[in-house]
Amino acid sequence: MLVLQTIRENPEEVLNLLAIKNFDGKEILQTILALDDKRKETQRMLDDNLAQGNLLAREIGNLFKAGKAAEANLLKEKTSELKELSKELSTTFEMTKKELETALLKVPNLPHPSIPRGKTPEDNEIVHEEGSIPDLPDSAVPHWDLAARYDLIDFALGNKIAGAGFPVYKGKVARLQRALINFFLDRAIAEGYLEIQPPYLVNADSGFGTGQLPDKDGQMYYAPVDDLYLIPTAEVPVTNMYRDVILKESDFPLKNVAYSSCFRREAGSYGKDVRGLNRLHQFDKVEIVQVSHPDSSYSVLEEMKNYVSGLLRALELPFRIVKLCGGDMSFTSAMTYDMEVYSAAQKRWLEVSSISNFESFQANRMKLRYKDETGKMQLAHTLNGSALALPRIVAALLENNQTHEGIKIPEALVPYTGFKIID
Repeated sequence: MLVLQTIRENPEEVLNLLAIKNFDGKEILQTILALDDKRKETQRMLDDNLAQGNLLAREIGNLFKAGKAAEANLLKEKTSELKELSKELSTTFEMTKKELETALLKVPNLPHPSIPRGKTPEDNEIVHEEGSIPDLPDSAVPHWDLAARYDLIDFALGNKIAGAGFPVYKGKVARLQRALINFFLDRAIAEGYLEIQPPYLVNADSGFGTGQLPDKDGQMYYAPVDDLYLIPTAEVPVTNMYRDVILKESDFPLKNVAYSSCFRREAGSYGKDVRGLNRLHQFDKVEIVQVSHPDSSYSVLEEMKNYVSGLLRALELPFRIVKLCGGDMSFTSAMTYDMEVYSAAQKRWLEVSSISNFESFQANRMKLRYKDETGKMQLAHTLNGSALALPRIVAALLENNQTHEGIKIPEALVPYTGFKIID
């Protein structure tokens, strides 16, 4: 949620930045400022009313002491009128405050000024590319055919048990998944991240804090009896560990890593791009989360981007880094890098990680603050990234490493898998 003071002090700059996200904010910003004016005026009237009431109370007390009960009782009638007015003003204040918050929730985070303009993924900016595209044999096939050939992933069985988008992993690919999880966790811990095992269910306050609610309500699985949501990513519970927390500057940076299963309804997803492991309702992911001082959050973002690049390098996967344009960014992000690996059998790039700086947007919703050197409360910055999401990594590893002898395992994973080839 945007800081109201930012809108009030720089409305034109806010409008210009929102335009990068293709968001026409003129009407909603006018509404927000009008509601804020109304809230302030109502608060002023409440304060004046309280001051009058306190003054009358002292006068009434003095009149009773002076034996002037009749005059005191007349003033008491005035006090009753002030109390009634106070109730009306309090009701107006609370309603205005709620309307103001509802209006603020409709405004996306401001993009960083360097974000490229655009509306679709085609407008994103490729900032880095490395690795050689594998030269596969003519018999090469996509991962869903490899899964059937080597009896690794049973999509039909998953559909029988739960539904489409819930595959069953078997044998060596199940072990490969476990190896990837441990590999990613070990790498993160070596980089100074604290491992967290978070709940897979969160309450509405947590969903609100990181921005999934109300924006992505329809994308989350919901357990109505308990009023809980299945997490779409470990970002939600891990970041919310710091909801309503006041930090010290010396606490920065806070670095957490968490493995979790992730659950996404992916409503409206269909077509060739969702075949096999390309888009699932349940998948595994290792997530890195940082809470940063505002002055260093963009250097932290670069650090996280470089860290994930190192993981892809270790897996020997050709990859590229894409800076998202305004129209392709999430509601909550100020800057996002997507990491994409090349799928040689599908002959296309697959997104395997998004690394984002949310600046103070999530922190404002969560009331995540710190005391600066003067003792003044400030909002922290939050960042997160996939490091990494498993399905498309597994897809690329299977496809890019297929040979006539079987599917080779990258050297970095062999100590974790215990085998060098899937055959």
